[in-house]
Amino acid sequence: MNIYSSVDMEGITGLVDRQFVTPGERFYERGQQLMTDEVNHVAEAAFAFGCKRFVVNDSHGKMNNLLVERLLAEIELVSGEVKPYSMVQGLDDSFDGAFFIGYHSRASMPGVMSHTMIFGVRSMWLDGHEIGEMGLNAYLAGYYGVPVLLVAGDDQAAKEAEALIPNVTTAIVKTAQSRSSALCLTPAKSKALLQTKTKEALMKSGKVEPLIANKQPILHIEFANYGQAEWAALMPGAELETGTTVKFAAKDVKEAYQAMLVMTELAMQTTFC
Repeated sequence: MNIYSSVDMEGITGLVDRQFVTPGERFYERGQQLMTDEVNHVAEAAFAFGCKRFVVNDSHGKMNNLLVERLLAEIELVSGEVKPYSMVQGLDDSFDGAFFIGYHSRASMPGVMSHTMIFGVRSMWLDGHEIGEMGLNAYLAGYYGVPVLLVAGDDQAAKEAEALIPNVTTAIVKTAQSRSSALCLTPAKSKALLQTKTKEALMKSGKVEPLIANKQPILHIEFANYGQAEWAALMPGAELETGTTVKFAAKDVKEAYQAMLVMTELAMQTTFC
């Protein structure tokens, strides 16, 4: 069995605000270590179950957060940017399942550090279904016939995953108290939980179906202000539909994914004076 893992940072236990997930901030190095530890815990359980290949894609910020020298020797790491498929770079049909570790809930929803790609996104839809990073990543996995077997993060990320992916296994390593506080498991407790849930996810892998998008999906992104939407709509094929919502009709979910990346990058060019 080959497993692909996309690893974000906001959903790791103990990480509750930007000081833990932003390079140069007070607790960032602690955040890196805790993130690396959680990856190791999951990979260790997967290998013990019989997994032959475990690929990890660093999916937070500049995507160079994981401490490669502290990863299990058998893990393969995709690190750095720019990546054509960002949080799911390297995923293809050679994998039997995908794990999303350290994930958070989508923009405009409760949850620790909830957002969707950039803070300028209010909401995002694929064919009318509201989704966040987790959803779009799961649909791209589905394009390759790969089911998302495990989602680890806070309670709100788990809630989102369970509504999106029938029979997915979730591991709740912290419970949101607000957007920047949580009731957290200790690393020892999170290790035990993650390893139990990894085994559970692999045992029930046959019960989870890939999340399949329409063949020619329609992507909508609602931005926080008009300037961001205006920038995003400059991308060929995109159109400013209503208010601050931009529409893109894609030929497939891969194109929709890359359109999202380009539109959000363009939107970040907006200034406020």
